[in-house]
Amino acid sequence: MKVIESAEGQTAENLGDALFRSLFSDGRPMLETMHREGMIKKVQSKQITVTPTPSSHVNLDELNGILREMKSGESAVKRLAELDANVGMTGKVRPRDDYGREVGAGTNLERGPGVAGSDAALALSDDALATNLIAQARRMENEAKSLLAESQRMLKEAQDLTPIATKSSTRGRRKKVAVDAVTQ
Repeated sequence: MKVIESAEGQTAENLGDALFRSLFSDGRPMLETMHREGMIKKVQSKQITVTPTPSSHVNLDELNGILREMKSGESAVKRLAELDANVGMTGKVRPRDDYGREVGAGTNLERGPGVAGSDAALALSDDALATNLIAQARRMENEAKSLLAESQRMLKEAQDLTPIATKSSTRGRRKKVAVDAVTQ
């Protein structure tokens, strides 16, 4: 991020040029290291959204097209200034539902059991909340039991691996052993 936000990163025509000339704090070249360690992934530019400010966003493919136009003429510069003035808005109004969401846009709301699609769609009933809490408690209880069983297994395994030391073998001299004279 420091390279991207630096003056060199902001003025470079290609970010790769700035990364090629920059080093990590341990002295390794950034672009080469990122390539070797798999930190860089090739993705189509139409799948990337650039967010210059929290309230605006633009497709990278469209931004690249505008930058190519800027090199060739003044009309693209005017178009980019117009986009900046509109804070990324294209002027097209998309239809919205009663809750202000775009029609056709995906939702990330999960509706609980027994909740109708009315105004109460965003709230769960007391019965649904109680059912969810009971289910969550049961999952947590099962997880705790399995973790306890796993800890008991690991303790037993550790005890089996630990050698038992005897006092006579670890301290002092050996006792004298009477040996019968053996003649050969």
